[in-house]
Amino acid sequence: MRSATLPVPGATLYYEVRGSGPLLLMIPGGGGDAGVFDEMTEVLEQRFTVVALDPRGYSRSSLDGGPEDQHVSVQSEDACRLLTHLTDEPAFVFGTSAGAIVCLDLLARHPERVRVLVAHEPPCLAVLPDADEHRAMIEDVYTLLHTEGIAAAAMRFLTAMGGELKPPPDMADLPPRAAELRTRLAANAPLMFEHELRNLTSYLPDYPALARVADRLVPAVGRDSRGALPYRPAVEIAARIGRKVVEFPGAHNGIRTDAEEFAVQLIEVLTTADVGGEVTDGGHGRLG
Repeated sequence: MRSATLPVPGATLYYEVRGSGPLLLMIPGGGGDAGVFDEMTEVLEQRFTVVALDPRGYSRSSLDGGPEDQHVSVQSEDACRLLTHLTDEPAFVFGTSAGAIVCLDLLARHPERVRVLVAHEPPCLAVLPDADEHRAMIEDVYTLLHTEGIAAAAMRFLTAMGGELKPPPDMADLPPRAAELRTRLAANAPLMFEHELRNLTSYLPDYPALARVADRLVPAVGRDSRGALPYRPAVEIAARIGRKVVEFPGAHNGIRTDAEEFAVQLIEVLTTADVGGEVTDGGHGRLG
């Protein structure tokens, strides 16, 4: 594994590169960084040159100024600049949660940079018919952050999303790299709730732009997310552009709870995508 940085307007991006083969850019969810893909990358690097980044303002990607509100368009431009820096060819792209929202914007704005893109459970709550209810929930989370603190805000958000706030593992039981990741994610969480959550969850995809390149987009959901809020936006977006979702192992955090199985299916999806025609999901059903 090698790491490097890339200056971009207003920030310096940190990224890690492993493996060989076609380039696969991995974009983490809100408050996450490149380290959340460690277990998946052990599988993916056998087939791809895997590039994982820390989004601006998180972990090792620094802002030129202090903490500031984050916007989807800025983060998608960051991803485009990183891809342009690394390759002249269209790349495979995967994003989960907030990273999947960034992926949708990247594909809409810069389709020439994308070969196939998998967007896993983008929490675009604004696309849902009951968006007002979810917008009110996000405002509750923001209020709790300022009145009762990060734990109360996280509990409110995770409960609404169908998850649960679990006690962190004992740091003494973790290998050094995993312990460092846990420390970074804990530091990122307040920044995510303060500066990112409201903007990203209110994002509305550019449906006409996505429809023009729908053959490159694989909307993805977690098999164990059925019936929970994270499952719904991807289904809505897929329907709007004439696609169907592919189910991946696990729930919203399947990239970590089911990392190996998730990575194996991701390889299948990426390598069986027929750009310019129909996309299949490697034996797990067909995507219309």
